[in-house]
Amino acid sequence: MKLAEALILRSDRKKRLELLRERLSRIARVQEGDLPAEDPNALLDEVERTAADLVRLVRQINRTNATVRLDDGRTIADAIADRDDLQLRRSVLNGLLQAAAIKQDRYTKSEVRFQTTVDVGALQKRADDLAREYRELDTTIQAANWRFDLIE
Repeated sequence: MKLAEALILRSDRKKRLELLRERLSRIARVQEGDLPAEDPNALLDEVERTAADLVRLVRQINRTNATVRLDDGRTIADAIADRDDLQLRRSVLNGLLQAAAIKQDRYTKSEVRFQTTVDVGALQKRADDLAREYRELDTTIQAANWRFDLIE
């Protein structure tokens, strides 16, 4: 199985567990004398099986990410950490850019004027560079997910 397939299965298992949680919540109480629409014990058994399968997948994905190396020598886990770092720094810059965008709502000359304390053009270029780096690294990670087999 390819790493990407395991990631898809992991997502499916998480969604399945959420659905089971909702179903269990709906049948947790019934009116006295009524029967629940589904057998709670059967659903709990399915939760156990699905959760165990999820844990197995997560362990295999983590093992694969920590072992497999990309063409640049980084493990997939390191590349994911680097991608997360790019996203975080880009988010901070975008927040600063929004705050620095000065909109003058002055109606008279006596109202307070604001000025930007940062070089918006340089910050925008850096944010754009980070976005490009993020896209390129994400593409590399996604390609690796389809190229490498899951480590059992």
